[in-house]
Amino acid sequence: MSASAAGRPPGGSTGHTLSSRNPLSTGQPALGRQHSRRALLRSAGVLAAGAMAGGLTSCGSVRSGFAGAPPGANVLTYWNLLGGGDGVRMKDMEGVYQKANPDVDLEAVTLTWGNPYYTKLSLATLGAQPPDVAISHLTRVPTLVSAGLLQPFAPEDLARHGMEPEKFVQAAIKGATIDGQIYAIPLDTHPFVMFYNTDICEKAGLLDTDGNLTSVDGEDAFIEALAKAKEASGTWGGAVATIADTSTPWRFFFSLYGQLGGKLLMGSAPDEILEDDKAIQAASLMRRVTVEEELMPTSIDYGGAVALFANQRSGFFFQGEWEVSTFIDAKIPFSMARFPHLLGDSYAVQADSHTFVMPNKNPLERERIDLIFGFIRSMLDQGITWGEGGHIPTWLPVQESAEYQEIKPQSNYADVAESAVYDPPAWFSGSGSNFEAVTGSALGGVLVGRTTPEAAVEQMKRGVSKLARTASPL
Repeated sequence: MSASAAGRPPGGSTGHTLSSRNPLSTGQPALGRQHSRRALLRSAGVLAAGAMAGGLTSCGSVRSGFAGAPPGANVLTYWNLLGGGDGVRMKDMEGVYQKANPDVDLEAVTLTWGNPYYTKLSLATLGAQPPDVAISHLTRVPTLVSAGLLQPFAPEDLARHGMEPEKFVQAAIKGATIDGQIYAIPLDTHPFVMFYNTDICEKAGLLDTDGNLTSVDGEDAFIEALAKAKEASGTWGGAVATIADTSTPWRFFFSLYGQLGGKLLMGSAPDEILEDDKAIQAASLMRRVTVEEELMPTSIDYGGAVALFANQRSGFFFQGEWEVSTFIDAKIPFSMARFPHLLGDSYAVQADSHTFVMPNKNPLERERIDLIFGFIRSMLDQGITWGEGGHIPTWLPVQESAEYQEIKPQSNYADVAESAVYDPPAWFSGSGSNFEAVTGSALGGVLVGRTTPEAAVEQMKRGVSKLARTASPL
């Protein structure tokens, strides 16, 4: 993996908490200009869909013209952006569905992660050639909805397939609900977590009698634990990507800022982007662990941080939970826990969710809806397979099952799914977005000691304000 309402125009000056799912995008163009842009994109979408159809057969069969299946055909087209271990698990899950539904021709296509994927999905939908069902990060859903690119999931259809809203993690289903309608079915929650080397932590006196990590909540306790792990390892207390990666510094910061109850995108002016005092406090702790206390290396990229922990040269590692497969394969002694509660009164942690969406501008017939819902339900029911890769299943019949609870260390942090804070809703926001690139770049400077927390906050405010004052391309 390395990775924002319908019926009213984006915008407004009301402050949104981190869990808010209302849309925000300022600088909306005049109506005529907006229609021209969409007309252009729609034309481009037709051409792009046709062009892509010829170049993606290696990812899956595309006999239906890279679009939704023709009326009456028992073909189901499915797009996703899942690579690495996620991609392998998804293919296994697709295989289970295909074996149970031999009469369905499942055409699964995997596309490039991040902005390229969402651009292609949007163009294909505008060009009236979307897949039947697709994966979308939850943080991207409001933007797709505001552009009129998604079909909602009707309550009666959800009930017919046993997928009532109360059977999901409520934080995720709330994020998928816009203007009272559900536009996405969440497959998982993938939070920022803490990995720890059990041998190093035992040597450092950080494990309890059951071999689990003792609490490292609170800034002082966290610093002390990293210091003890550094001494025990002889190298570093922890590792987190600081260079050539913008998403990781943002995940680190947003978890801390979320614990302080910080607000984002209260307007488009620089002083309305975030709360300075809370942002500086969060960034200061990031700087403390790398620059001031020298408990984590200051210049290390994503792969280097993974390798440092995999080679048992750091006691802790901070990243998305999807790296669990890497360390299982490395056969090192490790476990996992939630990202600690370090600041503020309420626990929060940065996260996103993979969701299923129906990218279609035209109403669907019940037969096609049932085909799509049947596929989604199959994927939800295979949540054990998906959860083995680290993601928290949002389908509660799986998450609350004894079988999932026995998967260790993956189930250790499942309770944080209801404490997830998602990137703020805006056309430029979400996993792998320009928003994360701007903010993560500034925060990376803090982690390496090149930028003060105060300067980084100003840099974020200016950069995000520029994005917020730019018209949405959709």
